[in-house]
Amino acid sequence: MGDNVEIGLYQIKKALALADELELDLVEISPNATPPVCKILEYKKFLYEQRKREKALKSKATKVIIKEIRFGPQTDEHDYDFKKKHAEKFLKEGAKLKAFVFFKGRSIVFKEQGQILLLRLAQDLEDLGKVEQLPKLEGKRMTMFISPKKK
Repeated sequence: MGDNVEIGLYQIKKALALADELELDLVEISPNATPPVCKILEYKKFLYEQRKREKALKSKATKVIIKEIRFGPQTDEHDYDFKKKHAEKFLKEGAKLKAFVFFKGRSIVFKEQGQILLLRLAQDLEDLGKVEQLPKLEGKRMTMFISPKKK
């Protein structure tokens, strides 16, 4: 065991001397590997390349867009159809939909109407999206999430 440690220290000293001679840095690439992987290169350039790689990965990641549609407990038919068309457009664009019924003042008495409204919306949009979360009452809001179906 002792011989391996001495050889490892010798290699590190040799690598440091070589890096110093080339006026570059000894950069540890993979610290968890045995033995640790190091490279002789310019540290600032290494950081720049690493940031560039991370930025490229970040730009490829999908961004989840959430669009909201607000109803009242006594939303009439025309209003409902108008908002449903917007919901269809949002789901076709690939955005998640957060539909909620907002209860003002004493309209909280009509919880059932709000739930029926949201379930009706879910049923009307079932060909475009699937319900991620069923209607749930949170304070004065009853919320439901619908995510778009994959193409």
